[in-house]
Amino acid sequence: MPPLDPILVVEDEPDAVTLLRHAFAKTGIGNPVQTIHSGDEAIAYLNGEGPYRDRLAYPLPRFVLLDLKLPRCSGHEVLEWIRARPGFRSLPVIVFTSSKERSDVSRAYSAGANSYLVKPSSLSGLIELAAAFRDYWLRHNEPAPIPLPAPQP
Repeated sequence: MPPLDPILVVEDEPDAVTLLRHAFAKTGIGNPVQTIHSGDEAIAYLNGEGPYRDRLAYPLPRFVLLDLKLPRCSGHEVLEWIRARPGFRSLPVIVFTSSKERSDVSRAYSAGANSYLVKPSSLSGLIELAAAFRDYWLRHNEPAPIPLPAPQP
């Protein structure tokens, strides 16, 4: 059986990451989860820079779960950076944020988000959302092949 594709979670709140990992475990999502805590770290990870050069330790993800409110570089900026790179245009980016602001939703979709999910306020809601993510993205969706991009400045 081939190894499971990694999921890159870009989230600056440690409690949110802990809850998400718990929800993934409860719903049987066994994919490895790489966690990044800022927008500029996410770009460095995807670009294979600095400590993220080692693709065995930091493999390219099959999905990105992206918060919008991040330190140093916003999730919107990360999404725009991803979509500006030909090698990442088909990388599924799922915005996973607490913002329900129509301007955030509109800007995310305009920049190329594949989905926009608002973080549930309860653990049971998060588990339900994780199950939906599992069913759609991991079971039913046929992912586009993602070429290995060359590092970009």
